[in-house]
Amino acid sequence: MVLASALADAAAAIARLDQALASHSLAQAFLHRARLEAVRRQAAVDGQLINPWHLAATIEDLRLRMDPYLRIIDRGDILDKAKFALTLYQWLVAPDFDQEGEVQRAEAMLAMQPTALPPLIAAARGLRDWIETGETRPAMRAAMIRFWRQRGLLRLPVPLTGAAALRAEQSWDRDVWLPAFLKAIAREVADGLDLLYTMERAWFDARRSIAGRRKDSYIAPAVDLLAAAAPVLSATTLARALGIAVRNAIRILTELIAAEIAVEDTHRTKRRLFGLKGLAPLREVVRPPYRSDPTRSRGRPRQPIEEEEAEVAPPPLSPLTPIERHEFDYTALEEAMAELDTAIRHARLALQARPEPNPPAPSRPVLPEGGAAQ
Repeated sequence: MVLASALADAAAAIARLDQALASHSLAQAFLHRARLEAVRRQAAVDGQLINPWHLAATIEDLRLRMDPYLRIIDRGDILDKAKFALTLYQWLVAPDFDQEGEVQRAEAMLAMQPTALPPLIAAARGLRDWIETGETRPAMRAAMIRFWRQRGLLRLPVPLTGAAALRAEQSWDRDVWLPAFLKAIAREVADGLDLLYTMERAWFDARRSIAGRRKDSYIAPAVDLLAAAAPVLSATTLARALGIAVRNAIRILTELIAAEIAVEDTHRTKRRLFGLKGLAPLREVVRPPYRSDPTRSRGRPRQPIEEEEAEVAPPPLSPLTPIERHEFDYTALEEAMAELDTAIRHARLALQARPEPNPPAPSRPVLPEGGAAQ
């Protein structure tokens, strides 16, 4: 009964999420944010506590903000975690040649499960078999995302992997583990729905705040593009999508920032990236470029003392009603998504090129007695 109840709850939750995402204008932006959260969950289970906004900044090739008083070893730890998170993200989004081979092997193991089994049970059993043979987790996680679509459970590659079921304290007994896996999937789906409703509400609040503007001012299409961007947009991409000059795109974005609808996430004067106000956490982890202060004397500045404020969790947002939802024309968003793919490739190459902290010394050949090196 426990397994049947968990299966019914997970299946119903997935159906609700799939229906909510069907033809949704924010689907691609949702997938990007959901992947960041999926990587955070997976890394936590694998023993790495990462900040998903650090990953978002790394994908966009932005320098991370670090405490100037951190030791070198602590800075290296932050960069190593960013590299680890980016590798997990790569498995989900764009596996390389070797990774793709591993993912296909994991897909083959899932395909070996009886077709009469429900997809959720088949995936759970395939995951157990894969882990018990000593294989790594990322390949099976990527294969499961493809499996959901192949079996018709989801129409989009939503990253549902049941990561919490692989925690160290989780019992591996089959009768206990299978319901735990299904409950982990259901929690991920519930979090996904909350994320979608939050993004949707922020989008519509932004649209309401610009009501009354001229229809030919490009303000409304700019808000739509910012909402659908994954997760940020440059003025050049916005100008190209709207068919306007870059300076006009910058003017529109500046107006949106002044109206507290959008934020600029990079602290820079060149290659500035923008997003809706909900992306403020990304701005907090991005390091601003160094600018000298002519009023400051020599020496290291004192670290300001900040008083901690009690965090009050906001109440959950209710979903928008069907009457509140409207369809908008998105005819040039492929260019914004293409920029994200390019940024991911650049960030991955930059992290892979980072030298190891202590490279091993070259080994010397062992010579026979009385011999000489040739």
